[in-house]
Amino acid sequence: MKRKDDIGRRRTRARRRALQALYQWQLAGQDLRDIEAQFQEEMDMSAVDMELFRELLHSVPARADTLDAAFGPLLDRPAEQLDPIERAILRMGTYELEARIDVPYRVVINEAVELAKLFGAEQSHRYINGVLDKVARAVPLRAAEMKAARLPDGGRPTR
Repeated sequence: MKRKDDIGRRRTRARRRALQALYQWQLAGQDLRDIEAQFQEEMDMSAVDMELFRELLHSVPARADTLDAAFGPLLDRPAEQLDPIERAILRMGTYELEARIDVPYRVVINEAVELAKLFGAEQSHRYINGVLDKVARAVPLRAAEMKAARLPDGGRPTR
């Protein structure tokens, strides 16, 4: 059985590779299957959660308009004016907040912030953090999780 921290590292790597692949898709408009094949051929994918990589690579573009509509009203400018890296990170983060309820919202936001620190502009991680925090609050399936996180005892019943 794989250790929990190893699974986390594999997912982090999957998000990193998915961001790179989505960036390529946004700029070149290349077919997603071709991008996936290129990444498997040219990149070291041995330590990547391939299931998550594929899910993000194929699901985020399929839902790009819906994802943009979810975070668009929270931006200080039109989504089209965002840096392509920021837009890809926001799409991935919004997708995970909406579709991957098994991943805690704090993990989703933290992973997005770390990607922004690694690949984004100097202060983009702050922008990403603020927008995704607002997205998380707007996702109905996250309401109970966020409410529990705000309670002093972490949401556990008191005696």
